[in-house]
Amino acid sequence: MISVIAASIVAFVLSSTYYALLTPTEKRLLGERAPDRGDRPPPLKILLELARGLVVAAVIAGLARYAGLTDVWSAVVLGLVLWAGFPAVLLTGSMMWERTPAVTAALHAGDWLVKVLVISAIVGAWL
Repeated sequence: MISVIAASIVAFVLSSTYYALLTPTEKRLLGERAPDRGDRPPPLKILLELARGLVVAAVIAGLARYAGLTDVWSAVVLGLVLWAGFPAVLLTGSMMWERTPAVTAALHAGDWLVKVLVISAIVGAWL
């Protein structure tokens, strides 16, 4: 349980930093088409984002335990496979069907890759 909480907090901090650093590039590349994410999110959105991270961390921890994984590297491989199977597939679908700009989809894909790998590594350290 400690690993799930720690992983979700670290993922939140890294994700926040990631978007703070890369959103200006997205805005520069897309101009007026860039989504307006506003400034600092309200407390409710912060709590919801932390809750989303808890869910992802709990799922990864549960799958790792169910699969009998015993080390960090196998958990990271699991995370990479999960990223390819879910966020990457969903984001390419959003590009195809919802006309999400490739720059925005790539930004989100990178965020999810960082999140999933960091969560997997932290959870894997406690296996």
